[in-house]
Amino acid sequence: MFGLANPERFMRFTAPLPPVLWGVSAVLLAVGTWLSFAAPGDYQQGDTVRIMFVHVPAATLGLAAYAALGVSSFFALVFRHSLADAAARAAALPGAAFTALALVTGGLWGQPMWGTWWVWDARLTSVLVLFLFYLGYMALRSSIDDEQKAGRAAAVLGLVGLINLPIVKFSVDWWNTLHQPASLLRAGGTSLDPVFLAPLLTMMAAYGALFGAVWLTTIRAEIVRRRVQTLRARLALEA
Repeated sequence: MFGLANPERFMRFTAPLPPVLWGVSAVLLAVGTWLSFAAPGDYQQGDTVRIMFVHVPAATLGLAAYAALGVSSFFALVFRHSLADAAARAAALPGAAFTALALVTGGLWGQPMWGTWWVWDARLTSVLVLFLFYLGYMALRSSIDDEQKAGRAAAVLGLVGLINLPIVKFSVDWWNTLHQPASLLRAGGTSLDPVFLAPLLTMMAAYGALFGAVWLTTIRAEIVRRRVQTLRARLALEA
């Protein structure tokens, strides 16, 4: 892992990965979408159950992306490594997009099931806080002109936001909430019927591959941007 922390090695090692991940995510999204529409309606929820195949993967990737942002922020803050800083920065926008998608689809699912688009439920509120952490991270980086100072300030905020991840995950267990408890990863195994489990897992794999593709592509672009910026500064000094 620390060997790949060298930007040169990282660029060489990851060069073939983004096209593969983009292709895998496209195939999995197509298969997952077909399985989602092929699955029967739920006996209670009817066709609205299909929102699950978008909502659950989006919420999961929103959490996973922030975990990647937080861990990268730790290495950037402690070891002052530019690649870790680039990785944290690259995780922010796709993570925010997944979290926003989870909030929107949660409202679309909640209205027919609960009779309301939004409640200040512990799970919903903690996911909204997660989204605000994403926005705060990106806004903080953009508000400081000095990239090093911006990276350090944003890394501190990224680490603070990690506190919210277990709250999101265990909120339905710690408090009496309207949101249903976990049905996929829980003690005693999943409660999902196989006709729903297959499309859900396929879509989760598709979202994971999509995030990997976006993340790696953005990290590589960020490395190139910083190289160009350094080269321009050097040429300006020489001139």
